[in-house]
Parts: sequence; C-alpha cells; structure tokens
Amino acid sequence: MVNTEEIMELSLKLAGLKEVPEDSAIYMSGGNIRKVLFGIDAGVPELLLAKQLGYDAVIAHHPQGGTAVINFHQVFKRHIQQMVVAGVPWEEAEKAVRKKLEQLEVEAHTRNYAHAVDVAKLLKMPYMNIHTPLDEVGRKIMSEQINRRIGKNSTVQDVVSALKEMPEFKNAVTEIKIRLGKAENPAGKVVVSHGAGTNGGYEIAKTYFKHGIKTVVYIHISSRDLEKLKSEGRGTLIVTGHIASDSVGINPLIHELEKRNVSVTTIGVVPS
Repeated sequence: MVNTEEIMELSLKLAGLKEVPEDSAIYMSGGNIRKVLFGIDAGVPELLLAKQLGYDAVIAHHPQGGTAVINFHQVFKRHIQQMVVAGVPWEEAEKAVRKKLEQLEVEAHTRNYAHAVDVAKLLKMPYMNIHTPLDEVGRKIMSEQINRRIGKNSTVQDVVSALKEMPEFKNAVTEIKIRLGKAENPAGKVVVSHGAGTNGGYEIAKTYFKHGIKTVVYIHISSRDLEKLKSEGRGTLIVTGHIASDSVGINPLIHELEKRNVSVTTIGVVPS
C-alpha cells in the first residue's frame, strides 16, 4: 500500500527532481492505495468510472486543475536550462522561450481549474497528476537510447531506428516522423527537447539549429510552427508522437508501483 504523497515522491526520485514542479499536484490526498486508475488524461469521467469500479485513486498525467493548470506556464522555462546545456547562450535561450511563455500564461486564465478537483472531493476519491517528472524520465530514457546507438557518422535514420527499438514506439499506432530534413542526412548533435510542459515550437527549434544542433527531437509540433521551420530549411526535426512519448516516462512509475503491490489499470498509455 502507498499514499498519494509517496507516489509523488517516487516520481520525483525517478526524475531526479527535488521539488514538485508547477504542473503537477495532489488534488485530494489519500492513503491505503492498492488499486489505481492511471490515465494520460483523467478527468471527471475517469473519476466517476474509478468510483464505480472500486479504485482507490486516480492519477492523471496531464494537469487537471488547481495551480497545476494556472501555473503550468512556469515549467516551460525548463527549456532554457535544456538549451543552455546544449550550448545555446542563456540570453538567446531566454528570448526563444519568452513569447510562448507569455501565451501559455494568458491561456491559463481560460481554464476551469476547479471542475474536476471539486468532483474528486465530492466523490472522496484521491486524485493527482504527475506531468513534468514523468516527462523528464521519458526525456532521459530517449536521450540515453539515442546516445547508445548513434556516433559521429550516424544518419537521421539511425536516430529514428534507435528510437523505434523502444517498446512504446513499437506498440504505438503513430509512427516516428522526420518532419524536417532527410533520413540520409548526418544526424550531427542531437537534442531531445521534452520535459518542459510542451514543445518549444518554432522559436526553440530555430534557436537550436542556429547554435549547431543538427537534429532536434520533439514529441509533437503544430502545423503552423512546422511550416515556418520548413520555410527556412535549416536542420532536422524528428517528431516521435505525443502519447507514445508520454508513455515512455509513465511506464517506469507504473512498474515501480507494481513492485509495491499496487495494481495499476491504464487508460491511453502505450504498454512497454
């Protein structure tokens, strides 16, 4: 048996984080948890289903309410740290993040942040979401897989092939796509841009390319941002697929919970 706080602490440990990021939260605490319903998106319908079927807690991946929704934009700043580590000057990294950070903050004010949380309280159903910690787990796993499989003479296709060896990508309905560039191009320096709330769009990919990163890996991108990158024709962008990529980070937590004799039923998670 575990409680909600122990589950959150476990996710932080897996990610190598010391504090709960702004996009993750325990909405309603609970203990004696033996049976969990875990969904990439888990809101009111899933809470009702869990109550009906006798689950002890609901865990969502994506933020569902409270400060995790209102302060979601704060984790987008993690892109700055990732860019600096890759060799982008701090000032340019901060500039690349600035516009979308403001957009995310403005959009947060449109969200009904109390709806699902209030339902959980009425149902007395322990409820939480874990977003950035699990995305960080996934980012590290994907980066390590690429680093193990590619060298200085590797191509973009070699990067794709390395990722396709992972079970989540093997089992997914979506395919890993080279959205910008060609498969036969040299991979060069590769960065997995993930674990910062959402993808960096046009500005962050452009800035990576400007500073010598030849291949950027996103888990998703808007068609508008992709067209802007295509118009410039610089660098290579690999898109791995949202749900499969999220699952790469979620499955290690599920396995750890199962080791603790917690039964986990998933909704929308690609199995490993």
